[in-house]
Amino acid sequence: MDINTKEFQINSRLAVKNLKVQRAARKATTNLLKGRNLAVAEVDNWEELRTQARDIKHNTLSRLDEYLSLLSESVTKAGGKVIWASTATEANEYIKSLARDRGVTTVVKGKSMATEEINLNHALEKAGISAVETDLGEYFIQMAGETPFHILAPAIHKTREDFGQLFAEKLNVPYEEDPQKLTRIARKALREKFLQADMGVTGANFGVAETGTIVIVENEGNQRLSTSLPKIHVVVMGMEKVIPSLDDLAVFLTLLPRSATGQKATSYVSFITGPRGLDEIDGPEELHLIILDNGRSRILRDEEMRESLYCIRCAACLNICPIYNAIGGHAYGWVYSGPIGSVITPEYVGIDQAKDLPSASTLCGACREVCPVKINIPHMLLNLRHKAVESNKRSSVKAIIPSILERSIVLIWSKTMQNRTAYTLLGKLARLIQPPLIKNGSIRKIPFLVSGWTTHRDLTPLASKPFRQIWEERLSEYDIND
Repeated sequence: MDINTKEFQINSRLAVKNLKVQRAARKATTNLLKGRNLAVAEVDNWEELRTQARDIKHNTLSRLDEYLSLLSESVTKAGGKVIWASTATEANEYIKSLARDRGVTTVVKGKSMATEEINLNHALEKAGISAVETDLGEYFIQMAGETPFHILAPAIHKTREDFGQLFAEKLNVPYEEDPQKLTRIARKALREKFLQADMGVTGANFGVAETGTIVIVENEGNQRLSTSLPKIHVVVMGMEKVIPSLDDLAVFLTLLPRSATGQKATSYVSFITGPRGLDEIDGPEELHLIILDNGRSRILRDEEMRESLYCIRCAACLNICPIYNAIGGHAYGWVYSGPIGSVITPEYVGIDQAKDLPSASTLCGACREVCPVKINIPHMLLNLRHKAVESNKRSSVKAIIPSILERSIVLIWSKTMQNRTAYTLLGKLARLIQPPLIKNGSIRKIPFLVSGWTTHRDLTPLASKPFRQIWEERLSEYDIND
C-alpha cells in the first residue's frame, strides 16, 4: 500500500464526519473490548503473566542475535530454509523469484501484517502472479481495493450489506445479507483458490528458537489451509517475533487470544516445524522462513523506542483508544493504526513522513494499561513528538514562525501560572469575554489562533466563580474558633 501518512490531518478530519464508519467501528471495538475484559477477569494471575511476558520480550531482544541464530539453525535442521531480508524489496524479490522458479501462478495468503507492511500483493501482481487473501475480512478488503481498517479485524468498518453488494458484484452471485450465507459464498470461492495454488504465504505470531517451530493463531482455518495444501509454504516473520522456548510460548498463548478477541484460545493454533515429513500425509514439500528486518534493527538500537518491538499485535490498544474510535484505521495512512501504529509507523517510514501521528493521542494511558506486555506507549509518543518538533525545525524555514509563536504562548502561560495576581486577572478577563462564545452550555468556536481546538470538540466554559473564591466563601461560613 502507498504511504499516506503525511495526509493524516486531512484524513482524520474527513473520518470524523463519516458516521457510518464510526458506528460500525465503535460497535466492533466495544464488543472486542468487552470480551477482553471478561476473559481477563477469569485469569487470577493476569498481572503476573503480563510482567512475565514483558520480561521474556526484554530478555529476548537483549540477545536477539543469539535467538535468531538459534531459530535459523533449528528451522534448517527441521528441513526448512531461512532467508534474511534487510528490506521489503529483498523479501518481495525472494518470493517472486521462488514463485517463478517453481512455476507458481497463484498464491494463497493467510492474514499477515508483515506482508501488508512489505506490500507483497502489489509486488506479486506486478510480476503476473495472482495473490489471493483467504481471511474473510482481508478477502473482502482486497476485492474492494481497500487496505485493512484494523490490525486484527480488517473489515470491521463494513456492514453485512456492504459484503452482500460486493460479493454480488465481484462473484456474480445473488445478493445476500445473512452472515452464514455470505460466509458460504466466500468459502466456495476460496476453496477453488486453495486447490489451484502451489504456494501459500503466511506471517507468524511466534517463532520458537529452540525447536524452529512457527506458531500461527487464527479462528477461520484459512491459515491452516494456506500452510498445508500448497506445495510451498513461505513465512514472512518480523525478526522481533522470535521467542526462546515452548515454555515461553505458553505465556503468550494465554495473553494473546484474551487480549485480542476475548477468547481463552483461538479456534486454530498451528505448530509448524519444517516441511512435510516422509511419514506425513499433508503439509508443504518446502518451507521458507523469511526473517524480516525492514527497520526493526534501527528501532532495536534506540533505547527509548526498543520496547515497541514487544508488540504481539493483539490490537487491544486500538479497541480502547478514543482517537482510533473517532477516526478509524484508514486515517493513519499506512499498515499500522491506533496507538501502536502512531509509535512504530514513524520509526518505519521516517518521522518526516509521519510527524503528525504521535500527536494522535490524548496520552490518557489506557493503551498502556490494556497492553498484555505493558508497552509504555505514552512515553514513546512523547519522545516521538520531541523528534517531530526537532525534525520540523530542520526541514523548513516556515517552521520558525509557528515555533516562535508556540514558545511565546507557553512562556506567557508559564509566567502567568507562577504569578497569582496575573492568574486571577487572566481568569477574570476570560470570564468577561466568554459569554458570546457559549452555546448550549459549551464553547463551540474560538476565534483567532486557537480556533482549531474547537473544530471537532466542545470546550467547557470557565465556571462563574473560581474554586479559590468558593473555598474562601465556604470558610467564612464557619467560625474558626468553634
